[in-house]
Amino acid sequence: MSERLFDEGAAVGQDAEVAAGDAPAAGDRGPAGDAGGAPLGQADAPLAARLRPASLDEVVGQATLVGQGAPLRAAVEADRLTSAILWGPPGTGKTTLAHVIAEATSSAFVAVSAVTAGVKDLRAAVEAARQRRAHTERGTVLFVDEIHRFSAAQQDALLPAVEDGSVVLIGATTQNPMVEVNAPLLSRSLLYRLDALGDSDVAVLVDRAVTDQRGLPGTTVTDEAAQALVAAADGDARAALTALEAAAAIAGDRAVTAADVSAALARPRLRYDRAGDAHYDQASAFIKSLRGSDPDAGVYWLVRMLAAGEDPKFLARRMVILAGEDIGLADPQALPVATAAFAALERVGLPEARYNLAQAAIYLALAPKSNAVTQALAAADTAVERLGNADVPHHLRDTHYRGAAALGHDGPVGSDSANAPTPQAAYAYPHDDPRGWVAQRYLPEGLEPGDIWQPRGRGAELTLQAWRDSRPCTPGDEP
Repeated sequence: MSERLFDEGAAVGQDAEVAAGDAPAAGDRGPAGDAGGAPLGQADAPLAARLRPASLDEVVGQATLVGQGAPLRAAVEADRLTSAILWGPPGTGKTTLAHVIAEATSSAFVAVSAVTAGVKDLRAAVEAARQRRAHTERGTVLFVDEIHRFSAAQQDALLPAVEDGSVVLIGATTQNPMVEVNAPLLSRSLLYRLDALGDSDVAVLVDRAVTDQRGLPGTTVTDEAAQALVAAADGDARAALTALEAAAAIAGDRAVTAADVSAALARPRLRYDRAGDAHYDQASAFIKSLRGSDPDAGVYWLVRMLAAGEDPKFLARRMVILAGEDIGLADPQALPVATAAFAALERVGLPEARYNLAQAAIYLALAPKSNAVTQALAAADTAVERLGNADVPHHLRDTHYRGAAALGHDGPVGSDSANAPTPQAAYAYPHDDPRGWVAQRYLPEGLEPGDIWQPRGRGAELTLQAWRDSRPCTPGDEP
């Protein structure tokens, strides 16, 4: 049994020390839920808190981590922990595993929240860990909940202690640690990914809640209500138990029904974080659906992100970008449609502008696709890098000032001077030609027509490509 320093609402320096011999009995163990909580057994604690597992055998799901022979289970049972990052969606058991580790390890266990702790608190915790090891030869497991909320400086403050073994760091995060955790800290930690619970796992928890004496003993839940809870939880254990507790309060002495669950939920839960993986994953799915010409998927992801609270201007901007990047001149109307939807959003606002956003999404999905504009930009970037300060052809240079002609701009120059410019062809004004174009060179030396814009031959590009190919582009090519 470990020494535990758990007062998750307080800073490290304020945490109360619980000696190993004074640890609570099994029915009264540690705070519950990934957000912390009151000890199990307290009647007024949330249901998720009262049902928090006290051992690995009580953990539901995550068999690849805590099943028999799994790596994390082996490390906990052998009390040979190494620094680790627990990464997963809310309600998948990250903090639960931390508290199970607290019960199992012989080391001191210190828990802090990245929401409230500062660099000063972390340094105090690290110094206490070093003193503990020096005087008692006991190690320290430092659990940091929501470690992604720590700044780079705060994470850097942990690095020396992790590196020299003063603490074993257990960090919990809902965000991608490859992005949110400093690379040096991540390289010194094992990464354990926790998946959203399966429907069968959530069903086990719902059943446990109404049969375990710590839960809601005596409460009856209809099969339809249990199915509704499982569906609404979307793999989040805490969400399922919170909804069950609210539904049971609505039902009172009668059985909990699906209608009670619906009333408790009010609206579906959508797992989303406008700065996290869900945001980027769903935005990626939205754009790839439009690029892939699937209007159904495009509207689905649009509506799902709006329902989860995404900024509609973000979605409108993405459609404006896609109109140029993935459609371009294959459908020249794509950009006006996208920008019109953006303008409608700014003038009308939600919810009415959903019509305009959906209309644009469907149009863009069904428009012919071409990345010729994207490739033209890439080719031009390469040409600029390769050619550097290539000279502007003389006949294209500015002629608005006195003396431009003497420099060879816009026409032949005659001079007996050895330093006089080489005679150049005069600029031909396209509108003076009945065809509206003339065959003259517009590119610098080192580039030829067709090197930059290479149409894909789709949609309106066919017409534009045919027109370009029907005329010569340089002097001497005329029939």
